[in-house]
Amino acid sequence: MEVTPDTCVLGIETSCDETAAAVVRGPATVLSSVVSSQVDLHARFGGVVPEIASRAHVELLTPVIAEALVEAGVADGGIDAVAATIGPGLIGSLLVGVSAAKALALVWDVPFVGVNHLEAHLVASFLEEPDLELPLVVLLVSGGHTLLVHMEDHGRYRLLGGTVDDAAGEAFDKVARYLGLGYPGGPAIDRVALEGDPAAIAFPRAMLDESYDFSFSGLKTAVVNHVRAHPDVATADVAASFQQAVVDVLVAKARRAVREVGAAGLCLGGGVAANTALRTQVLDACDADGIRCFLPSRALCTDNAAMIAAAGWWRLRLDGPTPLDVGADPNLALRLL
Repeated sequence: MEVTPDTCVLGIETSCDETAAAVVRGPATVLSSVVSSQVDLHARFGGVVPEIASRAHVELLTPVIAEALVEAGVADGGIDAVAATIGPGLIGSLLVGVSAAKALALVWDVPFVGVNHLEAHLVASFLEEPDLELPLVVLLVSGGHTLLVHMEDHGRYRLLGGTVDDAAGEAFDKVARYLGLGYPGGPAIDRVALEGDPAAIAFPRAMLDESYDFSFSGLKTAVVNHVRAHPDVATADVAASFQQAVVDVLVAKARRAVREVGAAGLCLGGGVAANTALRTQVLDACDADGIRCFLPSRALCTDNAAMIAAAGWWRLRLDGPTPLDVGADPNLALRLL
């Protein structure tokens, strides 16, 4: 089929604990975006419980899709393709969204498009700033991934570096749980850190070398050891100092990557990109270096289906429809050059 700026894609996202559907026209016009969060279901367990997530997706997905279609004002036959996250993510959760997307594609007789969740985060910034100049460096930081990606064009990616152990968001969740700040850990530490001193404790900045790789497991252990040795330490100071150590490493590597690969700018993506200190210090660094920087809104940093629909539009244009025998892959890697 011919993919045009008027092509409407229904996007479905169920890779983890957000049930989401959206309708996007062309590569960047969001007609609707509905997200139903499961945070309250998982909070008492201190993290996402895969079985609970899968069951919740089954209950929530149909009404979420219906709401997205009504909000978009799309008449019968107005959807030209259905895109869904096929990985990476929780296998049970992925299967719910992929099955629903394939069924709708068959009923409506439109193409199905399998979308890589990581690629969707890379294109999220273009939903709010379609004229972003390429090539870009994208710092993708979430609960499951920490990547520096050189985005030469849509569909053309080079991996510069990634975490060798914990993702940044995973470290936030684990430290927040240890400090008794609740779940999800990122927003909790962000909030408490506002009352603390980021220079109070000199936590390590791991792998501040010439590579673009990251390591956060040692930092997490350093937090535990410090609190055990200093039980009266202020929690706000620990949170602020931990957060500053993470942000220092992310910002240092991202600004060096932009300079060394000759990118036109820097974008953030992923749930950790909603962190206040990271956003502020990335902007300051880019201003100092004369680099164009774009920070997507917090709603587009966290998991959503608008970015799935947009990535689906690009994949449909570049590759055509995805065969219906393609399954969900919990370990799906980003397709690189």
